[in-house]
Amino acid sequence: MTNVMDDPLVRSATGEQEADWFEEWFGQDYLDIYQHRDETEAERAIELIATNLAGRQIDRVLDLACGAGRHTRVLRERWWTVGLDLSMSLLKVARRESPDGPFVRADMRELPFAAQSFDLVVNLFTSFGYFDNDSEHSRVLARVSESMRHGGTLVIDYLNATQVRRELVPYDERVENGITIEQRRSISPDDRFVEKIITLRERGKEYIERVRLLSPRDLQRMLTDAGFKVDKLFGDYSGVEWGEDSPRTILFASRE
Repeated sequence: MTNVMDDPLVRSATGEQEADWFEEWFGQDYLDIYQHRDETEAERAIELIATNLAGRQIDRVLDLACGAGRHTRVLRERWWTVGLDLSMSLLKVARRESPDGPFVRADMRELPFAAQSFDLVVNLFTSFGYFDNDSEHSRVLARVSESMRHGGTLVIDYLNATQVRRELVPYDERVENGITIEQRRSISPDDRFVEKIITLRERGKEYIERVRLLSPRDLQRMLTDAGFKVDKLFGDYSGVEWGEDSPRTILFASRE
């Protein structure tokens, strides 16, 4: 398969970005702790997408914020797919697991693809909402919109902000690969973010995760502003209707 950097879809590679929490966290320590993600969960997510897009012509797919390629590998069983992520550590794993698969290192705020490149873009497992300013989230969606063909589909698989606020576990501790992992969770004082401080006791390291608590209405507004129309809203990978107790917020949106 042709390397994606030689593909005419690609305009240019991005330069180095200033460090944010997600650049610090999604590295080797993250991999050491989360080596085994649920492959069955990934298959269920892609099955939901395939079922709802049955009969559609899909030639090119972008797995936006693909991480270590867990979903990309399943997507490639059905469609030509390129994975994009900012973490070099996670992309090394993705490339090792799928040596023939195209992967690109880039910031989702500056996608290095030509206009109208993709029929389907997926952003799965809460790989959105990482920025302090909502204008940056809107910027991501605007860049995604530009990279998609009219009539194409964007799928966002996100947390359920209502459930997170109600069922937040303030503290837990576990041992993984000989490392004691402490996790402290809280809602930010302005009620806009869920924050998690991860301490790796034996390594003397501490990381933070900070994700925007966006409701379905918030996401729909952002999508509409970026030129999308929300077609479907599900609450989990089985395709049930979204509700306040749903574990996920899964939106299907069409590029108008």
